[in-house]
Amino acid sequence: MTGPLSGYQVLDLSRVLAGPWLGQLLADLGATVWKVERPFTGDDTRHWGPPHLEGTTESAYFLSANRGKHSICVDISTQAGADIIKSLVKKADVLIENYKVGDMQRYGLDYETLQRIKPDLVYCSITGYGQTGPMKNVAGYDMAIQAISGLMSITGESDDKPGGGPQKVGVPISDILTGMYSAAGVLSALLHRERTGEGQHIDMALLDVQLAALANQNLNFLTTGKPPRRYGNAHPNIVPYQVFGSSDGSFVLAVGNDQQFRKFCIASGLESLCEDPRFTTNTDRLQNREDLVEILAGHLVQETTEHWIALLEPIGVPCAPINRIDQAFAHPQVVHRKLQINLPHTTGKVAPLVANPIKFSQTKIEYSTSPPMLGEHTKHILGSILNLGDDEISRLEKDKIVYCG
Repeated sequence: MTGPLSGYQVLDLSRVLAGPWLGQLLADLGATVWKVERPFTGDDTRHWGPPHLEGTTESAYFLSANRGKHSICVDISTQAGADIIKSLVKKADVLIENYKVGDMQRYGLDYETLQRIKPDLVYCSITGYGQTGPMKNVAGYDMAIQAISGLMSITGESDDKPGGGPQKVGVPISDILTGMYSAAGVLSALLHRERTGEGQHIDMALLDVQLAALANQNLNFLTTGKPPRRYGNAHPNIVPYQVFGSSDGSFVLAVGNDQQFRKFCIASGLESLCEDPRFTTNTDRLQNREDLVEILAGHLVQETTEHWIALLEPIGVPCAPINRIDQAFAHPQVVHRKLQINLPHTTGKVAPLVANPIKFSQTKIEYSTSPPMLGEHTKHILGSILNLGDDEISRLEKDKIVYCG
């Protein structure tokens, strides 16, 4: 492995998405990641299909978040299973878990207990609402987080328009963002450990992350006291910045400043708008949003999407076609950046996956393995990492404490 985290060991006790997304990111960066799963059933997402990898029972959902990991099946609710985890902790740098608050303490695998075994352990807990507070014991689900955080209140068409009402984002964005923020936390904690020798506990909450990620919308509220409303595909602070219809579909026009607006008007045959006092500055355009959008909508619908993209993109007016995902993967820029990768899978199939978007100049990312089969590496980890003999492994498997695939 040549990644920047080569030589680090990660014990990943998480499931579904936020934790596994973190684990996959660390694996991409070169860490060895031991994914601990429940015997026989494994990560919940193994059963979230179809679709599956063609000719297999491996769900596409599981494949999306578990590349480069080693699967070991251990029943951590048993003393023998918890002891296996404690033995692995001694060899690990990072532990990831997303159990409900208190569960890890019940198993004797909480941070306070494991810190005594491994004082410099970086221990990352991911929950819906955090380790403290009145909702700490409530299970966290991405859509619930999108709702309670306010994200759905600013996503979707306005109530007064057809199809109006709150909408969730098309991917589990709260989970994904939490995995990414957690990666920053883990890497920072490892850097702190390098400097001081101290490990620490990282408390990550989906609600905290999603609220923090509302960015400008947070400040739109905090500076005015007025909660932002839904604008559909329009922008609350910039006009024109939305979807417009064309003669053969629709496209995005994302004018970010007054200079871009002037270039757009001149190129598109709407020179008079440049001098119209209603639209001179972005502040003017915000105050007269409906008038401007009505004019632009009637004009832009007369030509094709391809016409507008070919006209506006070369002169630096931000715009884009609205691609389906198949069109996105076929886009020349995406192909050039090699964002789709293919890795051989244990089943003998080839797993189509998505590359890590981080591109280093020195520490090249190498993709070691496809997402693992359930329990694929149990025997190897127990034997090679913990030095258990075949008889002991067989006994643990017979007692259903471990599962070896």
